[in-house]
Amino acid sequence: MTDAEIPSAPAPASAAETGWQPLPRRGAWLAALGGAAAMLPPLAVVAGVFTLATGIGSPWLAIPLCALLGAIAGAWLALKRHRLTRWRLDAQGLALARGRWWQTDTRVPLSRVQHLDLRRGPLERAAGLATLVVHTAGTRLNTVAICGLDDADAERLRDRLARQLDQDDDAL
Repeated sequence: MTDAEIPSAPAPASAAETGWQPLPRRGAWLAALGGAAAMLPPLAVVAGVFTLATGIGSPWLAIPLCALLGAIAGAWLALKRHRLTRWRLDAQGLALARGRWWQTDTRVPLSRVQHLDLRRGPLERAAGLATLVVHTAGTRLNTVAICGLDDADAERLRDRLARQLDQDDDAL
C-alpha cells in the first residue's frame, strides 16, 4: 500500500456536529467545591483512626494534612468529571455521557420520562446554574440528574422534554 492509499483518521467531530453539549466552565468551581467537601471528612477520619491506633505520628498533624490532601484530590477528580460530562437531546430522548476511564453512558428514552424538576441551590443560583432532574419509570436508577447546567439551557431542556412528552401523549 502506498501512502496515498492509506486512509487517514477521521477528523474529530465538534460538539455542534455530534449534538453533544459540554457543561459550562463557570460551574467547574462549584464541582470542585463539592468534590473537596466530599473527600475531606473520610480521609481526616482515616488519618485520625490510624494515628491513634498505631501511635505513629501526631493526630494534630496527620488529620489536617490528610484532610487537605483529600480536599485537593476530591476537587481535582470533580473538576475532571465536570470537564468530561456531556449531554444531548434528540428525537429518541436524553443522553448523558461521563468519564474517560470509567465511562458512563446514560440514555433516557422519552417513553420512560415521568416528570422533570429543576433544582437551584444558593451557590448554583449565584453562578447562574441549575440541576435538571429527570424522573423515569422503573425502580432501579429511576432518576437522572445533570448538575451544573447553564440556567437557560436547563430550562430549555426541561421545556423541550416536556413538549416532546406532551406530543407523544397526544399521539396515543
